[in-house]
Amino acid sequence: MSRWKRPLTAREVKRILTNLGFEFREQKGSHEQWVSKTAPFRKVTVDCPKAPFSHILIDSMARQAGVKVRDFYEALDR
Repeated sequence: MSRWKRPLTAREVKRILTNLGFEFREQKGSHEQWVSKTAPFRKVTVDCPKAPFSHILIDSMARQAGVKVRDFYEALDR
């Protein structure tokens, strides 16, 4: 499996979102809401108990963040 298609942990996703300019806003149950600090406004929902996240959930979080999946993975190393 390629490095950029592997499952991600909740900790890795939070690091990616921070590197992409998001910040934690609130938690509703097990769902964390992360919002962009800059325009345009974007909100990403992270359901931590679902970790490690499958490619389907990673694709969904990347779309919510407004980036391609490959860019989402690359933000982990920033």
